[in-house]
Amino acid sequence: MINFADYLVKKIEEMDNPTVVGLDPKLEYIPDSIKDYSEQLFPEEPTKATAKAIWLFNKEIIDQVCDIVPAIKLQFAYYEMYGVDALKTMLLTARYAQRRGMIVIGDCKRNDIGSTATAYAEAIIGTTDILLGETMEMSGFDACTVNAYLGVDGVQPFIDVAKRDGKGIFCLVRTSNPSAGDFQDLELKDGRKLYEAVAEKVNEWGKDVIGEEGFSSVGAVVGATWPEQAVALRKLMPNAFILVPGYGAQGAGADEAVAGFTAEGKGAIVNSSRAIMTAWKKREDLEPEEFGVAARQEALDMKEKLNAALKNRKYV
Repeated sequence: MINFADYLVKKIEEMDNPTVVGLDPKLEYIPDSIKDYSEQLFPEEPTKATAKAIWLFNKEIIDQVCDIVPAIKLQFAYYEMYGVDALKTMLLTARYAQRRGMIVIGDCKRNDIGSTATAYAEAIIGTTDILLGETMEMSGFDACTVNAYLGVDGVQPFIDVAKRDGKGIFCLVRTSNPSAGDFQDLELKDGRKLYEAVAEKVNEWGKDVIGEEGFSSVGAVVGATWPEQAVALRKLMPNAFILVPGYGAQGAGADEAVAGFTAEGKGAIVNSSRAIMTAWKKREDLEPEEFGVAARQEALDMKEKLNAALKNRKYV
């Protein structure tokens, strides 16, 4: 069974593109023609109409980027807020992207302890025993995000499932939001910051699942909005594969986003969600129905900027 980190490294190298497209849909991101069509299909069922519009939007973006982008990331909240039908669309989107050859990351930031953590892990990246003697992948994601701040008993079940099934996890270490420092920057008695202590634990937890490429399937989330800290965190987590949010709409540019990559320009993948999904809104030369074309061009522009930044590193 291939190691998840090896799989991710090879997909990135294959496409020469260290990016992941976040599909975090909101109705305001979707062209009116798609919403109108979906309402005509389900005139008495607004949640089904909404889910249909999201599906058509997601499918087109996947079709446009699957040959140039190695992975997509689905943020659970943007599907949960639209109800059960949209959650089904999230799973449909995940399966479709995998059929198109993409890696799928479930951005759920789950956290609990003991048997509950195990249930979360099995539900999202593992398997579930059901009636009639069947065992099924209920979500089937290739990887998921995990909140590590409850300690190892909230993370170990995810590690166990990932190791067993060739999946991956990304533990929150240094998040991209402005108030991250309220807790993550707290200083411990030994002088370390809290996020540094978490990073050291993530490095420790991932030692048993390091692949041939030198990276662990137990990765980390480190926001692009903290580039100097990303450089330091790479030293604390030399084998962790880093998922980098915060690029684009959250304010970080390519130079900041690549700060946590290794000296060889590997070991991380940068997410962009809103900038790609809404790229069509900034294009007067395209019709709204060409949102997929706009998304593809935005993704290619991101690829070009990140690769250029990797060649001319400003944060080392």
